[in-house]
Amino acid sequence: MKLEGKSLKHDFFRFIIPSLIAQWVFTLYTMIDGLFVARGVSELALSGVNIAMPFVTLLFSVALMFAVGSSTVIAILLGKKKETQAKEVFTQNILTVILVSALITAAVLWKSEEIALFLGATKLTIEYVRTYITTIACFSVFFISSYSLEVLIKTDGYPMLATVIVTAGAVLNCILDYLFVIAFHKGVWGAAFATGLSQFIVVLLYLTHFCSKRTHMKLVRFSPSLSLTWRTMKIGLSSGITEFSAGIVIFLFNHAILTYLGEEFIVSYTIVTYVSTIIVMSMAGIAQGIQPLVSYYYGKGIPGKYHRLLKYALTFGTVFSIAAFLISRGIAAPLVSLFISPELSELRGASVRIFDTVSYSFLLCGFNVIIGGYFTAIESPKSAMAISLGRGFLFVALSLQILTALFGGSGIWWAATMAEGLCLLLTAALFLYYSRKES
Repeated sequence: MKLEGKSLKHDFFRFIIPSLIAQWVFTLYTMIDGLFVARGVSELALSGVNIAMPFVTLLFSVALMFAVGSSTVIAILLGKKKETQAKEVFTQNILTVILVSALITAAVLWKSEEIALFLGATKLTIEYVRTYITTIACFSVFFISSYSLEVLIKTDGYPMLATVIVTAGAVLNCILDYLFVIAFHKGVWGAAFATGLSQFIVVLLYLTHFCSKRTHMKLVRFSPSLSLTWRTMKIGLSSGITEFSAGIVIFLFNHAILTYLGEEFIVSYTIVTYVSTIIVMSMAGIAQGIQPLVSYYYGKGIPGKYHRLLKYALTFGTVFSIAAFLISRGIAAPLVSLFISPELSELRGASVRIFDTVSYSFLLCGFNVIIGGYFTAIESPKSAMAISLGRGFLFVALSLQILTALFGGSGIWWAATMAEGLCLLLTAALFLYYSRKES
């Protein structure tokens, strides 16, 4: 099996590094769209793209829910030497993803205006938001399939191949964004179309692997099982919520900003969002990187190995969090200048200050995301779900409500740090309970 290499530490880095790169590349898709829209259209159009972002993260979270759920089940089955059943799980997952994608596309095209308004679109941004979500929706099957196959190809034992394909897709997205937004002047539609087209090509590249002889995952005849679908959804739901938490957080913050500060600060938050999403998705990359290995050794019944994998992940995540905090504060000013025109000097200064405040949350999020992912990998969905719901919605909403009541609009920027801190208390309690039960 490709899941077992030279040593456990070697396998850890063999899976973690490609997973991190893949997460960075996926995050860069939306960041590249935003950069080209800001420079090729306007800052207002950039606000529209940011308001539409929760829909994009919804697509990725649906993909991750099914991918992590099926990947966990497949890895456990492979650990138990049940390859035929693993192929059946893979086949059912692919067909389920296609069906869900079609339903999402139909719903968005049917109710695009209502969805845009729900996301927070205003009179000035609604056309930008509608254009972006309807165009992306037409490619939803490729968004969901590409992310799903990226997770599954790592479980198949080829993490570096996943990285190569994802990186190729990102490079292609940059080229297409330049062509459609800058060269052809297609605006927000061009940015969305370029991203969707690049996802389509990425899916074709993944299929070259899954149609080859080297894969353990092939499409086979199977009997549809609702219990299997529920099992994969239950396992993967916490990971899906973790992924979608970025979208939920954007949604909650956008509404708070529009209520307490004004539309111009959406641009400031958009820039912060790009970096904070990179940090959170990096932690998700660490969690996803160890997931196939943890599930595999969990299936084989070797707790010593999957406990060591968690220790490696937490150590790596701590170092990464500190580095991300320091680097992000250093690049705040030049990053802001990429998105905001020089004549808007006051908005530039405010954006840098906002960035410095939000960056404190980077120090805390890693523990929550990694331990939540670990609980998913060992089929402890209740604990994983509690962490995901806490950091992805409940604690953010609570923190925003408390801090805006106390400090008004300025309290918004401390809400992310407060939410991560509250979630860390919950994570520590759940992990302490798990440790005592294991000992």
